[in-house]
Amino acid sequence: MNFFVYRDHRAHRAALFDNYDNIEEGGIRASSSYPRDIDERDNDKAVDSLQDRVSFLKKLTGDIHEEVETHNRMLDRTGNEMDSSRGIMSGTMDRFKMVFEKKSNRKVCKLVGYFVLSFFLIYYIFSSL
Repeated sequence: MNFFVYRDHRAHRAALFDNYDNIEEGGIRASSSYPRDIDERDNDKAVDSLQDRVSFLKKLTGDIHEEVETHNRMLDRTGNEMDSSRGIMSGTMDRFKMVFEKKSNRKVCKLVGYFVLSFFLIYYIFSSL
């Protein structure tokens, strides 16, 4: 099948270059082997095909643009949420620093930590029985 396509391509090419041999002083004389109406029909088909492809590409680029805009809005919201989370975390860390700066508070924190650790240890022992 490829042989026929190649042969057809060679025939069109030969017809185009035959016109080169027929150049006169004012233009090109039409060759009888390549009628003008077939040329126009082929051009119309090619233009229609190209027009369909262009409209498809236009729709596709519009869809891509819409998707990119949606993702940009989502990323902006995520960035804003991360900024607010960073503010909350820095406030919490400042409070922990204040608690650990005082020795009495440090003892209370250690006591609470030991209590939580012992609670989980007792829970694990009784849940495995």
